[in-house]
Amino acid sequence: MDSLLVSTGVVALAEIGDKTQLLAFILAARFKKPLPIIAGILAATIVNHGLAGALGAWITATLTPEVLRWVLGASFIGMAIWTMIPDKIEEEETHIAQRLGVFGATLVTFFLAEMGDKTQFATVAMAAHYAAPVMVVIGTTLGMLIADVPAVFAGDKLANKIPMKLVHTIAAGIFAVLGVATLLGAGARFGL
Repeated sequence: MDSLLVSTGVVALAEIGDKTQLLAFILAARFKKPLPIIAGILAATIVNHGLAGALGAWITATLTPEVLRWVLGASFIGMAIWTMIPDKIEEEETHIAQRLGVFGATLVTFFLAEMGDKTQFATVAMAAHYAAPVMVVIGTTLGMLIADVPAVFAGDKLANKIPMKLVHTIAAGIFAVLGVATLLGAGARFGL
């Protein structure tokens, strides 16, 4: 249950102000069709985070517990630092797949925007840390939806009212605590 709750919370916080949330704002403003946008976000996140969760499971099976502990600890601390760097949406990401319709454009642009994004790396690390990739993928997908669905419906009005620096600081703090706890041996009872 920890894997679900932590992954949901961390990704929901990390996603606020992230380029994919900015992409949700842009797609909502451009297409004004929230349901296919939300369906595209959901499908892209399931595929992207499913692959990340599978990679996390593979890492858990491949690395020794001692090496895994150091890799995960360093990864979480790296994500804490990365979370403090604001994302900017790249214009070409909003122009990809315009012929695929609202759902297709959302699916393709969200999938590509998530490639190499901090939430994808967080999914890999948490799947490896908790050794529960399915629960982590469910959690990270819920976290994405918690952050992005309001963006689809509320647009720029909501973005201007959220204290982004505070949210990023909280998310970075959670990643840092996970990193330090991992380095100090938290999770050792699970063989990490």
